[in-house]
Amino acid sequence: MALGILEPRAENVPGTVQVTHRSDDESSNSRTTILVPKPTDDPNDPLNWPLWQRDIILVILCIVSVLATTASPLLAADSVELALKFQRTFEDAALLTAYHLAGVGVGSLLFVPLARVWGKRHVFLIGSLLMIASSAWGGSTHMGYNYTSMLWARVIQGVALAPFESLINACVGDLYFVHERGPRMAFANVSLFGGAFLTPVFVGMIAHNIGWWWSFYFIAIFMGGGFLLLLFLCPEVAYRRPDRLNTDIMTASSESLDPTDVLYDEKSPAAQVMSRVRGNAWKPLRLSPFDGRKTDESFWKLFLRPFPLFLHPAVIWACLLQGVIIGWTVMVGVILSVIFLGPPLFYNEEQTGKMYTAAFVGSIIGLLIAGVYTELTTRFMVRRNNGRYEPEFRILLVIPTLIFAASGLYGFGITAAKIVRYGWFVPEVFLALIVASMVMGATASAQYLLDAHRDIAIESFTCLIIFKNMFSFILAYFAYTWVFSGGIERLFIIFGSIEVGICALSLPMYVFGKISRDFFHRHDLLQIFRLR
Repeated sequence: MALGILEPRAENVPGTVQVTHRSDDESSNSRTTILVPKPTDDPNDPLNWPLWQRDIILVILCIVSVLATTASPLLAADSVELALKFQRTFEDAALLTAYHLAGVGVGSLLFVPLARVWGKRHVFLIGSLLMIASSAWGGSTHMGYNYTSMLWARVIQGVALAPFESLINACVGDLYFVHERGPRMAFANVSLFGGAFLTPVFVGMIAHNIGWWWSFYFIAIFMGGGFLLLLFLCPEVAYRRPDRLNTDIMTASSESLDPTDVLYDEKSPAAQVMSRVRGNAWKPLRLSPFDGRKTDESFWKLFLRPFPLFLHPAVIWACLLQGVIIGWTVMVGVILSVIFLGPPLFYNEEQTGKMYTAAFVGSIIGLLIAGVYTELTTRFMVRRNNGRYEPEFRILLVIPTLIFAASGLYGFGITAAKIVRYGWFVPEVFLALIVASMVMGATASAQYLLDAHRDIAIESFTCLIIFKNMFSFILAYFAYTWVFSGGIERLFIIFGSIEVGICALSLPMYVFGKISRDFFHRHDLLQIFRLR
């Protein structure tokens, strides 16, 4: 039992890898980092590209993801105005967000198998074009205030968002070695879930000064720039790597290092050689929409793969940890306009939108904690474990997630229900804590799935997207009914208690995670359902 993780009978378990190797020279304290997975000699292999180039690609993907995710909270500050303009109920206004989230879930089912078969580049390009078209469509509905047209524009916006929500985390696995992923996974998650909280701040000002429809038009305009970045600067990152080099998936003995193992001495000048591209990585082939199949597996089998994975303990845990906390933030976004636009504060759209500044600050706090905490704890645990990395080390990030989530949900419910007594600032502080916990929880779950089950990582991320968006759909659908019938304080105390219970599930996941990895490697759900 290493560091509280129960050991299975099998000696070698997928996901467990030796990531550091002490020099044979006993007088030297230097360590070499083992590159996992192993790079090939192909210049088209992203792992052969210089780190700065891979970071630029990730930054571009994250920038476009931020632009795409602005569509989800686009109506947060305007829901009351839209209900009046479209002559609909508050519930109908909430459905504009609910069906948008449903569109994300449905779109993920389509785009993920396309990405598995043909690569991710063309999927990102299609998503960008759909976002441009649907945003222009949504903005044009102000000319006739056709609710049905607006609803379908929101659904298509959700479908357009799906490639970014479901594939960005997987791109981190494509671009980086295991020891490089931690902070970059946190950065990717804050771009997906944190950056969107700055949207209502601008949307409120736009709606108050030039009209709500310009929020849609601005997304279309900036997404056009994002499309050009993807088209000219973001090559294909999916790579068909030989199975023998996927050392974080295969059950090769971590002790059986031979001269062909790729070692990276962090203190040696030779380290610069390993980050040098072996050839010209910016080949025209890499910038084409398609550059060949990435797998020989059937599209329809890949389409069906996520569904049996809902029986996988790690996927269930990740869905609950990530999807539920994101759902709470969606719930806050739906009802925030009621809290501030209505009595006793009677804020306008611009003032209500500015209330999301705290949420954005919370996302940055979550990014910093997730990146630094994960890096420090993982390094510490690896050293204590004699250089061997266990994916369960990523679960330790749930500790600050629990602290921030519980205090944020309980505190927000109590103070928002007594807004006259506590004022606007105190609920904002607790909202920042909720969003910080969301970024940390999303990072912990995504990192664990990527490192523990990289062979099913994309399908697992699809499960996360489906669960998260269906759960958020339910919350958005019933948000106003629950608030008006049960009250904000009671509602968020229930939410906080549920979140504490979900975070508590991380303890058995940490202890039994390695046994689970071994069991489901030997009893592959996809093989049982004949999908592999």
